[in-house]
Amino acid sequence: MEKQYKLNLYLLLMKNKKIIIGSRGSKLALLYAKRVKENLLKNNHKLNTDLIEIKIIKTVGDINQTERLSEIGGKGLFSKQIEEELLEKKIDIAAHALKDLPSIETKGLVTDVFLKRNDPREVIISKNSKNFYELENKSIIGTSSFRRSAQIKKLRKDLTIKLIRGNIDTRIKKLEEEKYDAIVLAIAGVKMLGYEKKISQIFSPSEILPSVGQGVIAIQRRENDNKINEIIKNLNDENTFLRVLAEREMLKVLGGDCDTAVAGLATIVNEKMFLDCELFSNDFSKKFICHIEGKKDEAKKIGNKAGKNLILQAGDNYKIKK
Repeated sequence: MEKQYKLNLYLLLMKNKKIIIGSRGSKLALLYAKRVKENLLKNNHKLNTDLIEIKIIKTVGDINQTERLSEIGGKGLFSKQIEEELLEKKIDIAAHALKDLPSIETKGLVTDVFLKRNDPREVIISKNSKNFYELENKSIIGTSSFRRSAQIKKLRKDLTIKLIRGNIDTRIKKLEEEKYDAIVLAIAGVKMLGYEKKISQIFSPSEILPSVGQGVIAIQRRENDNKINEIIKNLNDENTFLRVLAEREMLKVLGGDCDTAVAGLATIVNEKMFLDCELFSNDFSKKFICHIEGKKDEAKKIGNKAGKNLILQAGDNYKIKK
């Protein structure tokens, strides 16, 4: 009762003030922001749709769609401008694809609310609907990810990797119009945009382990904004929170970014957590794997252990040289 009273009080205080959600302007990013808005309305009956606004913020990562992210600043390029507006109180919360956020939190901000995770797996879309193993020798695969490049080469050394940038719509258009035979994407975004029929194959995590935080919509807020915290905290999915806590702790220990070919996926079964990770040497010739199990409430400890295990195997030979 006390918690509900506190929530109602905060909502009353914000009665004449809109909650502004900051988002990138791509179709997928806006769908993520709309998902956050829908969850806010569902979980806070005192709110109505007119009290929640989505503000589009253009990031450097959106503007520069030709170079590798690792060459122009890393993952923060998709969040920096949004975070600046959050710190300047021009927006109240930010909706992010978690896999695009750096593992180290920006000072003054907190990301601790996560919607229930979507399917984290990877898919391949090819020009002629052939699956990955049916593609001809020297077929050209489009990706901008070092992780995917390394994983693809481990499965099929005969394929050619070619850089491709842009949102999902752009990449599909490039596949159809340019010299690519296939592209690899996250299934969550493909499904959300309605491109399921274009999928040629879904990879199992044992074939291609996904990126840390893949399939997760994250909500970021100001550290000291208690009003907003009371309103958004009940949107958090506990299992998703624990899974990404383990994955991102592993990434943090590694100092991983866009220049690191690293993957990680945590699962929870009957209160037990299983964390699978893989890390590639900077020339992709070696793959280091790690599997850690433990109680789900020890998620951070599990992630820390996994990161240290990978470093023990790889040494400092895993940052891609630019």
